[in-house]
Amino acid sequence: MNGARAIANILKAEGTDYLFCFPVNALIDECAGVGIRPIVARTERTLVNMADGYSRASNGGRIGVATVQHGPGAENAFAGVAQAFADGSPVLFLPGGNPRGRGDIAPNFQAAENYRGVTKWSAQANSAERIPGLLRRAFTLLRTGRRAPVALEVPVDVASEGVEAFAYSPVRVVRAAGDSADVREAVRILLQARRPVLHVGQGVHWAEAWEELRALAEFVQAPVMTTLPGKSAFPENHPLALGTGGYAGTPMVDHFLRQADVIFGIGCSFTTTVFAAPIPKGKVIVHVTNNEADLNKDVAADCAVLGDARLVLQQMLEEAWRQASRERERPEGGPVVEEIASLRARWRAEWLLRLTSDETPINPYRVIHELMRLVDRTTTTITHDSGMPRDQLAPFWETLTPRGYLGWGKSTQLGSSLGFALGAKLATPEKLVIHFLGDTAFGMCGLDLETAVRERIPILTVLVNNGVMGGYERWIPVASQKYRSRYLSGDYTKVAEGLGVVAERVTQPSEIVPALRRALAVVSPDPEAGPGRPALVEFITGEETRLSKPW
Repeated sequence: MNGARAIANILKAEGTDYLFCFPVNALIDECAGVGIRPIVARTERTLVNMADGYSRASNGGRIGVATVQHGPGAENAFAGVAQAFADGSPVLFLPGGNPRGRGDIAPNFQAAENYRGVTKWSAQANSAERIPGLLRRAFTLLRTGRRAPVALEVPVDVASEGVEAFAYSPVRVVRAAGDSADVREAVRILLQARRPVLHVGQGVHWAEAWEELRALAEFVQAPVMTTLPGKSAFPENHPLALGTGGYAGTPMVDHFLRQADVIFGIGCSFTTTVFAAPIPKGKVIVHVTNNEADLNKDVAADCAVLGDARLVLQQMLEEAWRQASRERERPEGGPVVEEIASLRARWRAEWLLRLTSDETPINPYRVIHELMRLVDRTTTTITHDSGMPRDQLAPFWETLTPRGYLGWGKSTQLGSSLGFALGAKLATPEKLVIHFLGDTAFGMCGLDLETAVRERIPILTVLVNNGVMGGYERWIPVASQKYRSRYLSGDYTKVAEGLGVVAERVTQPSEIVPALRRALAVVSPDPEAGPGRPALVEFITGEETRLSKPW
């Protein structure tokens, strides 16, 4: 067999179902030949976003695999890989490469060299015989420690080069528990804290440690906040839930972070960014992570535990039972729960007028409110796009189940939500998958709605169109006033219809619910009506600049 066929066989052995690709690479046909379905996107960035969304929705249990042609394909895909790297999502990226004898000649693009800054590991398969070993290394890194993309460049001559028969066994997940002394100290700090807060990141998702997290929170009666990528790791209808803290977030998060004496980070990086709630100074910090590079990076840890979130939480629960007094074994809610409920009720009352507004143009918060009431959130996955749609949706969408919300945002590339939604739907076909975006983001990804139609991936696109780049008057006031630089135009319903999507434009608040019901019937029809189809609802909204941003 040749190198490309060897890769296809290894991917099949690793359980790969889909190859996200465009437009030409020897792997596409070889993968199709072994039963791996090619999903051809319209742009390279979107196909990498699809692989990323696929990995996230399956918590890394299945790895999204993407391939592109050498040269321009590898160049165009860079943004998607950079997005996955910033958020810590495992994607196997297999770009083509120039022939080995030409790779170092300008201006030829060397993917292995150029992708090192946005991958956990980037290498070139410089010999077909090395392919099994290199892919074993790739899958080991994808499934071990901090999740992140890896890149293996496959030069076109290596793809066609012969390979002797080889044996390959799928890579198993390797996880590490925490040092027992560190665990004991972490539990001691937590049990002695007067006002602890659990600060939860997406490491809880990758470890599938949701039940252990809930058990620990209930044991110590500690309120729980999530980062934006960690959103949905803890049910937000739980009495101890504070909601999420990103660029926007809930006042409960801000209140309890400020009042805390101990901030207990689990599966988070504590990275300082405008897309995360700030960590107040003067707090005792406990940091549980599987990535040593995050320890004492931006926030100094008083106690650190290096290990897999699920294994460490299991250790902590056992240790907590040993350390706790009888009076502390099963605390029964009380003042903390009441404090959270009071803050939540006050916040919701403050925002109710916007969430139920009858104004025209439509208020985007009304769209979010009605959508959340219509869908079954236990069987729905929703993701935001960048900018105002993210900051309007994230605080108010109450998640009930793990991965019911795909949050992202250390890098905030407009238009990523469509690829994430498409990949998530392929990973979880039983779920309703929605992405919520604005007109600016639609301009970055809209043509890939045709991918949803052609590849038969029934997702719901909820588009809020206010005709402007929201909030940009702060950054380009002269250009906006003099040249209208922040203003946009377009009838995106017509665009979607031209691509084969069932689409509808809504201008009146009274039509929000009927239009969403019609779209949901298209995406998830009665079982006897056959498979669903992609649908888009475009809401003509006003520019709503107020955010739930307490910090």
